[in-house]
Amino acid sequence: MKNPFRGIRIFFGETMGELAKCQWPTRTELRDSTIIVIVAAMILGVFTSISDFSLYQVVDLFTSMVS
Repeated sequence: MKNPFRGIRIFFGETMGELAKCQWPTRTELRDSTIIVIVAAMILGVFTSISDFSLYQVVDLFTSMVS
């Protein structure tokens, strides 16, 4: 009977080998990338809020004209 855990052990061994080949970011690169992501998320949030508010006002204006 074939050992079911052999494939799992091989998989994890290969995974660890591939992770050892990776070039991990330095602390400075990681910090800079994190700041960029946070700023981009904030800009996108502000843009979405302004767009939502503007579209709500336009729809409210048109519905008040109709009624």
